[in-house]
Amino acid sequence: MRKLIIAVAIVAFGITGFSQQVNDYMEVRRAALKTEKKALIADVMELSKEESEPFWALYNEYQGKLYTVNTKYLKIVNDFSDNFETMTEEMAKDLMTRSFAYESEILKLKKNYNAKFLKILSARKTLMYFQTENKISDLIHYEVAQMIPLLDAGDVKKEPKKKK
Repeated sequence: MRKLIIAVAIVAFGITGFSQQVNDYMEVRRAALKTEKKALIADVMELSKEESEPFWALYNEYQGKLYTVNTKYLKIVNDFSDNFETMTEEMAKDLMTRSFAYESEILKLKKNYNAKFLKILSARKTLMYFQTENKISDLIHYEVAQMIPLLDAGDVKKEPKKKK
């Protein structure tokens, strides 16, 4: 668990702003986390020789897909921050729709790869792997959530009415 906290700290500490600053920071941290996360997973999983090769091949495949989906999450966060001061009803609806789509895509990805990991690992080891992934993800999302202010619902920007 200590290594998990250290790995997440590499990603989380120092986030101080929005938009391009967040995007740049997260890209640097994502690269750093990739190595730390893999070491943590290796430590937690304690794979046998027979499990190791197929696990790491599948792990790398899953991480590639996860990176793509998580990039959508960062885009949502950046779009929120870019429009925070001028958020309209339409922008808010779009962000919610995209957030729900992101969450659905993450769940679909996890379900798909759960089935694949179960083909090469026991159910207990597969569960342990996804627990570790979820803890890392939750800690990162927590840190991102801390830097995002809550939108003031009383400061609604109306879309201009279209003329007929």
